[in-house]
Amino acid sequence: MDMTAAQRAVEIDSNGFAVLENFLSPELLEQGQAFIEQQAEIRLGEYFAVHGIEAMNGSVLATLAASAPLREMLVELYRAQTGKEPSPTEQVFPVIRCLQGTSGLKQSHFYHFDATAITALLPLFIPTEGEHCGDLIIFPNIRRVRFNALRNVIEKALMHNTASQKMIALAVRRGWLRPIRLKLVPGNLYLFWGYRSLHANDQCDPDMLRATALFHFGNPHHDSLLARLVLGTNKRRAKLDHNGLRPAN
Repeated sequence: MDMTAAQRAVEIDSNGFAVLENFLSPELLEQGQAFIEQQAEIRLGEYFAVHGIEAMNGSVLATLAASAPLREMLVELYRAQTGKEPSPTEQVFPVIRCLQGTSGLKQSHFYHFDATAITALLPLFIPTEGEHCGDLIIFPNIRRVRFNALRNVIEKALMHNTASQKMIALAVRRGWLRPIRLKLVPGNLYLFWGYRSLHANDQCDPDMLRATALFHFGNPHHDSLLARLVLGTNKRRAKLDHNGLRPAN
């Protein structure tokens, strides 16, 4: 944490991303990996995702998502990026994605914009052998933050469909488009403007394990009923409210 949020924002604007190296100590990384291994065993070697802090209860990842220093860093980045204050009730929304097995192959090259201004990606397991190791692929900062929810919905509809994603994936494979490719290192924290950047992960060998934790923050449409109804599919599937928490019974 040797740079200010404003300096990191400039770095993300210039390079498309910023890296906090060795964000997790070796001991905390081992704890995070142990949680992933436990979850992967339950899923019998196939793809899975875990949404929300309550589903990660007791893990170092839940502790990190709830930590005041991480939220404050993301709040400062949101201010630097948008010039606005985030919703005071918005929480950091953690997601675990684990690519393994044949079902994991279907989760590659799914190009999308995130719902939140800032995405913090924490690799836990990354393959190091073979041609495809699940690299992070980014087309950085190709749109602005849209405070008009309807415009955001329209843009996502144009990009988040099978035809568009297949065309982009083909263009990347053929070299017609040249995005940034990041070789991820477990324990580092990668920051980028998830809302503004079209991104996806490359495929990886189905016999290998690729697991990342993502911490999303800064939804410009946090209080928009339209965005809540049309977007937020993952939260609805996980039966979470728009803050990523289980509704009270």
